[in-house]
Amino acid sequence: MSTMNISLPNSLKSFVDQQVSERGYGTSSEYVRELIRKDQDRQRLRGVLLAGAATAPASPADAAYFEGLRDRVRRAAEPDSRG
Repeated sequence: MSTMNISLPNSLKSFVDQQVSERGYGTSSEYVRELIRKDQDRQRLRGVLLAGAATAPASPADAAYFEGLRDRVRRAAEPDSRG
């Protein structure tokens, strides 16, 4: 694992220390790693949402669409009548 040193103003250092204490982190590094992971997740989600927004609209998810899904589930749940 690599090491990274950061400088924080006293107010931010106090905030980090408080979060470590109150939220059960063992160290400030654990807290910062979780923040970075959450930021990565947010960026991935943003990318997925932007990609979805850039695609052409599909058929509407109306009552007929959902009824079609229900029919597919019902057919999949039926016992095999060939047997």
